[in-house]
Amino acid sequence: MLNKDFIKFLKDLNKNNNRDWFQENKKRYETSVKKPFEELVTTVVEKIQAFDPEVQIEPKKAIFRIYRDVRFSKDKSPYKTHVGAAISPRGRKFMNDPGYYLHISGGSVMLGGGAYGLDKEGLYNLRQHIINHPKEFKKLISRKTFADKFGELRGEKNKRLPVEFREAAETQPLLFNKQFYFMSELKPSTTTEKDFVKTILSYYKAATPLNEFFRSGLNQ
Repeated sequence: MLNKDFIKFLKDLNKNNNRDWFQENKKRYETSVKKPFEELVTTVVEKIQAFDPEVQIEPKKAIFRIYRDVRFSKDKSPYKTHVGAAISPRGRKFMNDPGYYLHISGGSVMLGGGAYGLDKEGLYNLRQHIINHPKEFKKLISRKTFADKFGELRGEKNKRLPVEFREAAETQPLLFNKQFYFMSELKPSTTTEKDFVKTILSYYKAATPLNEFFRSGLNQ
């Protein structure tokens, strides 16, 4: 599905991140990167629905644009040097939705997901859900299939917690998290392997029970 020029283009873009080079290579981008990535995400979304039916999304709503928003950034490079997709029930514009993440650059393939862009209400509800179901949460993040694929939950942390969470945080320090996400890194050569889609899905399947737990907490 992805050929060797997919990764090579992203490496070349990393070295030539300017509009002139991109315009000269735009047809190559559309042929080697944009279209194949759209096809990949379309296939992955369709297959995810077999084990996570809440992900009823058009692939185009999952895929991030390659153009960077440089209005408030010191880095004025016009293009991202990776392609990415947020595969969740509502897609990339709803980062409060627990789901799956796919990120491919010239140097790595990142597979992950979880509850990343939590707003204040969502974070409160999710922390309360963890307190109300401590054994289930601990079991989910300790499952061998999850731990083997992702290791542990990640996320920025608060230095202080609201009073109602402090006692529970003594036994579950992940309550300090402002985000609850997981991530694993694979070699870029994975993209040209025959079973690349199966590999992606094996990671996402391992994460589905935890995503379902997060959704239950956010929808209470």
